[in-house]
Amino acid sequence: MATLWPVAARAQRNERVRHIAIFYGVGEGDLAVQANLSAFLQELQRLGWSDGRNARFDIRWGESDPGRIRKYAAELAALAPDVILAIGPDSVAALLDATRTVPIVFAIVPDPVGAGFVDSLAEPGGNATGFLMLEYSLAGKWLELLKEVAPKIRRVAVLRDPTITAGTGQFAVIQSVAPSLGVDLRPIDVRDPAHIERAVAAFTRSANGGMIVTSSTSAVANRELIIALAAQLKMPAVYFERGLFAAAGGLISYGPSFRDQHRRAAGYVDRILKGEQPADLPVQAPDRYELAINLRTAKALDLAIPDTVLSRADEVIE
Repeated sequence: MATLWPVAARAQRNERVRHIAIFYGVGEGDLAVQANLSAFLQELQRLGWSDGRNARFDIRWGESDPGRIRKYAAELAALAPDVILAIGPDSVAALLDATRTVPIVFAIVPDPVGAGFVDSLAEPGGNATGFLMLEYSLAGKWLELLKEVAPKIRRVAVLRDPTITAGTGQFAVIQSVAPSLGVDLRPIDVRDPAHIERAVAAFTRSANGGMIVTSSTSAVANRELIIALAAQLKMPAVYFERGLFAAAGGLISYGPSFRDQHRRAAGYVDRILKGEQPADLPVQAPDRYELAINLRTAKALDLAIPDTVLSRADEVIE
């Protein structure tokens, strides 16, 4: 007599295992990055996708190295997974050079239209869609926030990557706000650590200076140096993300939650695995921005954060 397996057990045995690739442009040796990855995997599991049951994963780390990023992008494209989660603009650019057929869901990408990743936010039009990291108008808020916590500031170093559209766009918005706040700007390229150190040190030789760190992969790669320089040179600074900056010793961050972007990306991965196409899924902007203040850093800078700022904070690190 044949064995009669329970219906649920038979369905599980016959369920197709889907191949999900994950590609980070940065390195894996960071607690904040690992927490973001865990948030993505946990949300996928909540949606019904479990490693070893109906899903298998391939993860690659670009370590902020262009050659390594190109190599792993080609490698993942050749594996032809059902979908690739791509974190950061460098990983998306390399993947789109390698494949125009494998579905890609991206997150933490500042300007996907300007970078040529999608045709438009509403109609991506190709094999990639995902989550816009920030809207350019946010960059003006960084300067306003810096002036609010340190009113004596008259000069601001803006750390940016001028080789990407987001670097140019964010700086342009800050530049448009600066005259009304009585601030002179000094752009500093963030791609080379030695240049960052020299340029920031030279900038602080004059008084009443502050710093804004705009969004880029280069800023993430050099974040430890940037945070250390701001502390060493006693310079108030505003950053674009909490986990990588404010929680790591930066004074203030105002921007999207990277963890939330990972959770939302899991929803798009789920929808693609269930048959939807990237071209039909609009690129989504953040639904909220978070303000985090590191009071330990403020104390080290002898800076009193106004109550008007503290009352707006989503998180105060003490």
